[in-house]
Amino acid sequence: MHRQSVAVFDRFLSALSNILTKAEAQCEAKKYKPEVILADRLFPDMFSFTRQVQLACDFAARGTARLAGQDPKGFPDTETTFAELRDRIAAARGYMASFPAEDLAKAADRQITFKAGGHDMTLSGPDFLSFYALPQFFFHVTTAYDILRHNGIDLGKRDYMGAP
Repeated sequence: MHRQSVAVFDRFLSALSNILTKAEAQCEAKKYKPEVILADRLFPDMFSFTRQVQLACDFAARGTARLAGQDPKGFPDTETTFAELRDRIAAARGYMASFPAEDLAKAADRQITFKAGGHDMTLSGPDFLSFYALPQFFFHVTTAYDILRHNGIDLGKRDYMGAP
């Protein structure tokens, strides 16, 4: 379960951090105002770019903690710059790294209860990972990527996928 969760979350958070570095550099080079990109959204009822990154971090970090049978740590949503978002990603990755593989060894046999949409949900560890944590995580990573692409940031699939 560790390889299917933490390893995947970590790789794509690393890629997202690299994407933020590229976006920040391109904002400078193209004279884009970073605050405009950070506040942008694909549609008025969707979250901003900043919130998409925060949520990707949250689903990875909280998902890992729940798979390990722990209460998840919260992260304050105070980021206003690309650098602060990279720090948020680093904090989430560090938090996930604090759970050794042994902590997730029994995740396949664990029932995980959590709130979603104001309702209690209970899923098995594998179902929680496959049908909740990973889809939520990838939704927010992909939406962040799409907001940057929509704004003319030169990124490609290799950036999204991260280093092999």
